[in-house]
Amino acid sequence: MVTYLDAATAPLRNTGQIRLYGEDGFAGMRKACDLTARCLDELVPMVEPGVTTEAIDRFVFEFGMDHGALPATLNYRGYTKSSCTSINHVVCHGIPDNKPLKDGDIVNIDVTYILDGWHGDSSRMYPVGTIKRAAERLLEVTHECLMRGIAAIRPGARIGAIGAAIQTYAEGERCSVVRDFCGHGVGQLFHDAPNILHYGSANEGVEMRPGMIFTVEPMINLGRPHVKVLSDGWTAVTRDRSLSAQYEHTIGVTDTGCEIFTLSPKKLDRPGLPA
Repeated sequence: MVTYLDAATAPLRNTGQIRLYGEDGFAGMRKACDLTARCLDELVPMVEPGVTTEAIDRFVFEFGMDHGALPATLNYRGYTKSSCTSINHVVCHGIPDNKPLKDGDIVNIDVTYILDGWHGDSSRMYPVGTIKRAAERLLEVTHECLMRGIAAIRPGARIGAIGAAIQTYAEGERCSVVRDFCGHGVGQLFHDAPNILHYGSANEGVEMRPGMIFTVEPMINLGRPHVKVLSDGWTAVTRDRSLSAQYEHTIGVTDTGCEIFTLSPKKLDRPGLPA
């Protein structure tokens, strides 16, 4: 039986209960998420052929330091970088390194900043140089999946409505939804209840209530949905080596619908794609 509790009185650990945040929590999340979105905006002109993901990661660290924020991934469960950079068939949790990006690559950059105790979590896809139409279409489909999932968020609906909207659209476009990873509660904790599946039935899952804060972050493949994790313990790739894409927003449930905390201030939520 899932229970809900006032986030103001909840312990700072994942108890499996769902926290309901008040206006102070929403205000804290707006600031943390805005910083993350501004960092992702600043990366748009930086992502080009010849740039290393290590250089991108260094920028993410320095940008956070300049604004009084810590990257949440740095030293998280042994992870040693300030961001995740997932290229082409890497589904998620790609580790930045010194290998240069190539023309035609697509890369997901996932950043979470901790600002005044609040976690702002978001990711975007970036085309590197000129990409093929199949890759561009995957980016378009994946972003649309994200926005259709978000459109299903409202008080009284079930969490499954998010996944149902994503799965219906993705499979209708002859793409597949990764099952191995999901969205999650976020706020004063990096990962919290509930899990947000990106597939399923609209009648499944817990009821959405005002004050809930969580991520929606569908991972969509051009090929089959199956993934494997490499020997580094982090990098997840498609088993069939098909391209994979992901976009992520942090969302708060309101009395009338939802608020997207991580929207781009410069309207660069879809870098390189037609408006």
